[in-house]
Amino acid sequence: MQISCYKHKGSPQINGLIIKKNKTMRIFNSTIFFTALVLIFLNSCDQKPSVETPNVIFVLTDDLGFQDLSSYGSPMIKTPNLDLLAKQGALLNSYYSSQAVCSASRASILTGTYPNRIGFSGALGPNSKKGIHPDELLISEMLKEQGYQTAIYGKWHLGDNEKFLPTRHGFDDFYGILYSNDMWPYHPERPNSYPDLMLYENETPIQVLNDQSNLTKELTQKSVDFISKNKDNPFFLYLAHPQPHVPLFASSDFNGRSKNGLYTDVIEEIDNSIGLIIEALKENGLEKNTIVVFTSDNGPWLSYGGHAGSTGIYREGKGTTWEGGQRVPCIVWYPKEIKPNTVISTPLMGIDWLPTFASVTNASLSKNKIDGKNIWKTLTMEEEKDPHEALFFYYHVNSLHGIRYGDWKMYFPHRYRTLNGRMGTNDGIPIKYEYINLEAKELYNLIDDPSETKNVYDQYPDIVKKIEILAEIKRSEIGDILTNSIGSENRPVGLIN
Repeated sequence: MQISCYKHKGSPQINGLIIKKNKTMRIFNSTIFFTALVLIFLNSCDQKPSVETPNVIFVLTDDLGFQDLSSYGSPMIKTPNLDLLAKQGALLNSYYSSQAVCSASRASILTGTYPNRIGFSGALGPNSKKGIHPDELLISEMLKEQGYQTAIYGKWHLGDNEKFLPTRHGFDDFYGILYSNDMWPYHPERPNSYPDLMLYENETPIQVLNDQSNLTKELTQKSVDFISKNKDNPFFLYLAHPQPHVPLFASSDFNGRSKNGLYTDVIEEIDNSIGLIIEALKENGLEKNTIVVFTSDNGPWLSYGGHAGSTGIYREGKGTTWEGGQRVPCIVWYPKEIKPNTVISTPLMGIDWLPTFASVTNASLSKNKIDGKNIWKTLTMEEEKDPHEALFFYYHVNSLHGIRYGDWKMYFPHRYRTLNGRMGTNDGIPIKYEYINLEAKELYNLIDDPSETKNVYDQYPDIVKKIEILAEIKRSEIGDILTNSIGSENRPVGLIN
C-alpha cells in the first residue's frame, strides 16, 4: 500500500490508498489506527517549511562604487559592520550587476534573467506604461509559494502603475518609493519633468517626500520590525536602499559625522543599517539560519563628482559596460555554511540569485528561461568550477556591448559616455558627459590589465574566435540591435492597456 502526498490548489490528496471493509474487530481497529497515521502524514504536508529553511535578506544599494567600502579598499569610508560580514563570510571581487542602470538591474536580480530578455532596459520614469510582466516569476513569488513571509522596503523601480506594484508580485509588505529618488520636482537639471515623489505603504501613497533625510533610518527600522515579527516564520526581506543615488541624504545622526563629506556620511549610515539588522537577527536567534547578501544595482554616477562613489582601478562608471559600470561590491554572509574570510574571484552576476535561492530553499523555478546559475557551491567553496561559460553585458535596447569569458573581456562597437578624466563638482550638480563611438572590437585581459588600458585584440585570435561564437549564440536568443538580430526568446514587459 503506497501513500503519496502532493499539493494541488492548496489541498492535500491521497493516491492509491485502498482500505477494504472487514467484519473482524481486529482489522477494523487496525484500519482506524492506519487512517490516523495517514491524517497525521497529510497534516505534515500542509505545515510550514522546516525551521531549518533559511531566511533570506537581500540588501541592494543604489549606485555604490566598487571601492566604496573599507573592505574593498576605500581609503576614507569606514564600514566596520560590512567589513565584519565580509570577514565572517564571502567577499566577491568579480561580481557584476546585470546592467549598469536601475530598472534593468533590479528586474534581472528578481527574475534570474538578462534584463533584455524580458524587455527591460534603462530606468523607468513616473507614469511609465511599462513594468514587470505578470508572467515573470520573481524571487518574492517563488519564496511565497514556499510559505515565506515577504517584504520590500525601499526602491521598487519596476513600474508605478497599480498592476506593477510590488504587492501584486509576491510581496506581503511594501514601504518606500516606486522609482529613483531624483525623479522629483527638485531635480538639478529637469525640475519640471517630474511630479511629487510619494512615499508608499503597500499600495497607498502616504506622504509627499520633500526631505529624504530620515528614509534610510525608516527603512532600517521597518526591516528590524519585520525580522522580529517573523522570527517564527521563514522570510524574504528585500531592503533596497535608495541611497547613495543622488540626491544624497543622511539623517541628523550621520550628517557631517564622518568629516569626509556627505557621500561618506551616507555610506556610513548604510553600514550602520547593516549592523542594526544583524543585531536584530541575533536578538531573535536567527543569525545561524539567515542568508544576508549586500550589493549594488550598478556602479557610481561619476558625473556627480563628490556626490558619487569610486570605482577604484576600474574604468568608467554607471551607464557603461566597462568594468566600473558593472563590477560592484558583493558580500554574502551565512555562518552556517559559508566559511570565514572567503574571497571569491569567480565571475558572478545578479542573474544568479534566483536559481541560487531556489536551490537552498527547495523552491521550484519558473517555466520561463533562466539565465542565472546556482552559485551556492561557489559561495561555500565546494566547487571551483566557473558556473558560467561567459557573462554578457547588454545596455539599452538589446545592444550587446561586451562579453566576459574567463579572464578575458571583449567589447563590440558601441557608443558610450565618458568624462574623459574630468572631475565632477562637490555640490550635487552634474557635469556633462562626452560620448565616444567605439569603432572596432577590443579585447582585454582582466587579470593582467584590470583597468582595461591595453587592447590585445590582435594578439589572441583564438580567444576572439571563441567569444565571437558565444556572441552569435546569444544574439540568436536575445538579439542585438546593432546587428539587426532579433532574438527568438524575448519576453515582453507588462504594458498598460
